Amino acid sequence: MRHYKADLHIHTLLSPCGDLDMTPDTIVRLAKTRGLDMIGITDHNTTKHGKLACEYGREAGIFVLTGAEVTTREEAHCLAFFDAYTDLDAFECFLQENLPDILNDTDKFGYQVQIDREQNIVYEEPKYLPAALGKTIEEVAGKVRSLNGLFIPAHIDRPKFSIPSQLGFIPFDLNVDAVEISRNTSCDDYMAKHKFVKKKTFIQSSDAHYPRQIGEACCIFYMESLSFEEVRLALHQKDGRMVKI
Repeated sequence: MRHYKADLHIHTLLSPCGDLDMTPDTIVRLAKTRGLDMIGITDHNTTKHGKLACEYGREAGIFVLTGAEVTTREEAHCLAFFDAYTDLDAFECFLQENLPDILNDTDKFGYQVQIDREQNIVYEEPKYLPAALGKTIEEVAGKVRSLNGLFIPAHIDRPKFSIPSQLGFIPFDLNVDAVEISRNTSCDDYMAKHKFVKKKTFIQSSDAHYPRQIGEACCIFYMESLSFEEVRLALHQKDGRMVKI
């Protein structure tokens, strides 16, 4: 098996909390410089920069997982990734349909802009992207499953905006591909306190909002090659594939 260094939780400037220097090309360039083989583009409740990041990734030899960091009705954050662009587009429609009509306050939260390859602003999202969708954790997970995607509860060690912080636990029947911890803890420390995740696959990511944070936390995927289905196999520890922090 080959090993691949991955940081699967990175925000672009489209997220209001993302620094304006977090353009897709900058993210890919810094990922390459810092020895990453795979990254995940996970803006809040939108997938709009995924395809552009993929273009830069193909040129640089970086495998890009496209998706979003979803805020469920319970205000829990979850990562969702998709392989086919048709599925990515379908999920973007789902997000737009369920994002509440709360206008973004640029002075308070920051800008939410989408750019093209020439660095031109082509769209500014008027709705506040991190707002909670009108869908539950189970409903979001079900939608991701229907589109053959990957569903990963985000930063489960955090005291807010995680499934455990909002529910007190991760539902035993919630179909997840892995769980994510932040850079602030270790897998062993978390499992010692929370036995209910003992059999889950863990990933660790930077949750980067600024260029300096890209790759600060990462994990290693052991796979035959860089592909979406190989990632799925590694997350489920199938056929010798695995993930280590």
